Amino acid sequence: MNRPLLITDCDEVLLRMIAHFRDWLAEDEGIAFDMARGEFHQSMRRIDSGEVLEHQEMWALLNRFFDGQMHRQTPVEGAAEALRAIREHADVVVLTNLLDFRREARRAQLAGHGIDLRVFTNQGPKGPALQAILDEYRPVRAVFIDDLSQHHGSVREVAPHVRRLHLCAEPLIAPHIACAHAAGHAHARIDQWENALPWLLESLTCEEKDLQAK
Repeated sequence: MNRPLLITDCDEVLLRMIAHFRDWLAEDEGIAFDMARGEFHQSMRRIDSGEVLEHQEMWALLNRFFDGQMHRQTPVEGAAEALRAIREHADVVVLTNLLDFRREARRAQLAGHGIDLRVFTNQGPKGPALQAILDEYRPVRAVFIDDLSQHHGSVREVAPHVRRLHLCAEPLIAPHIACAHAAGHAHARIDQWENALPWLLESLTCEEKDLQAK
């Protein structure tokens, strides 16, 4: 029988990104980042004028961060330790929304932090990419982790049998993003790995009928 499978996002789940992105924007680009002002598209303003950045420039800056600043990123507390415990019971892969040419850089980045996993890259909603992973691994059961509600909604549409955990480990944005659990797109919302680990192990090792009975 095939093993269970955990499919996890990277940024704000395994590695911190937004805090380092914020610091780089202020230090090198003269831009203030503040998610408390609203959605991501409203979060970047020029420090000298207060002008909100256009979408095209925002995405260009995000790409520049991943091109040259990934070395700034640091591990989320407890992630590597939790994954080691999970891998005793399940396979684990990463599904990250980066352009495909950055796949190897992401894999090496994670390995450098003691998280040596297979990496899948994707652009857009994650449901179809997750289904392709399921088709390859054919796990006995599967769990998906992501920090963004829309990806849980996409996975729910494509593979509703997959258990879904909304986890956002970054306090800068966690209070300001839509909650997938509240929206009915995720089975749970837990933002710390220490607390998430028991839920994940149960979801990966228990039969669906037993989970539904709880």
